[in-house]
Amino acid sequence: MEWAEVSIMTSHEATDVVAELYHDLGASGVVIEDPELLNSYIDSGMWDFTDIPRAEKTEVVTVRAYLPMDEELDGKLRAFEERIRVFKETEEGIRDKGPCSISWKAVRDEDWADNWKKYFHTEKVGGMIVIKPSWEEYTASPDDIVIELDPGAAFGTGTHPTTAMCIRALEKLVRGGMRVFDVGTGSGVLSIAAARLGASSVTAMDYDRMAVHVAEENIRQNGVDHIVKTGVSDLLQSFDGKADLIVANIIADIIIRLFDELDAHLAPGGHLLASGIISERLADVTEACIAHGFAVESVTEEKGWAAMVIRRGERQ
Repeated sequence: MEWAEVSIMTSHEATDVVAELYHDLGASGVVIEDPELLNSYIDSGMWDFTDIPRAEKTEVVTVRAYLPMDEELDGKLRAFEERIRVFKETEEGIRDKGPCSISWKAVRDEDWADNWKKYFHTEKVGGMIVIKPSWEEYTASPDDIVIELDPGAAFGTGTHPTTAMCIRALEKLVRGGMRVFDVGTGSGVLSIAAARLGASSVTAMDYDRMAVHVAEENIRQNGVDHIVKTGVSDLLQSFDGKADLIVANIIADIIIRLFDELDAHLAPGGHLLASGIISERLADVTEACIAHGFAVESVTEEKGWAAMVIRRGERQ
């Protein structure tokens, strides 16, 4: 299948907003090429970046998304260009928007689906959870919980700060018998982690059917398909009942929208674990949280990203 790889060069400050514009366009996810983050990984020695030099210029971030090459593409590209023009001229809350230059090219599945694999290696992300690519060997220690993962075209290797912070939080939050909802599941890694940590029921849904397919394969591969059920949903609309814990590793603007749906889906005493928030948007999410009667229990920040554990406020 052919895809249009649409790229926009922007700033760190504007990355979250640009990602949301892609979402409005119908893209199921984005790839963020952040030279500052890349340098931090190279310096940490966590990944084998032997073929990639440190970036000298770190001011510009490239945000990419993949759209099907179909009869709707031309209209989507025109709409995206107009949204970016309006954003550049009218968004006063973001001082630095970067160049906002847009480009696109046609690619085939085989051109990009596997290229990232050379950078994804086995890593112990939390105190217990180890993320292991399906194509690597690993000798586990007695206390390890090993999740074997092939993200495919879906977001979520488990090693990105947004996902890693969620996994470490899940190790503290998940209790035996708990019911968990995973909103925007991507590769399914957080649902698998919740199941392996003792949750008795996990519902994993995503807006993107391709992501759901990838999640199903990973869930089956890890032997938790009797616990984790999948489906397609826009935020919480297709979830039934209430969960003790809702996990949403998405972006700030969508998390803010999520608060409108929490009362119908979060059980008394329950928690929301929200991640995918750039540090500059932490105040916006906190403001929405308080406005909806919830309270921030803890905040973790790593490499410019934030994860929040949120609970029902006293009036709930």
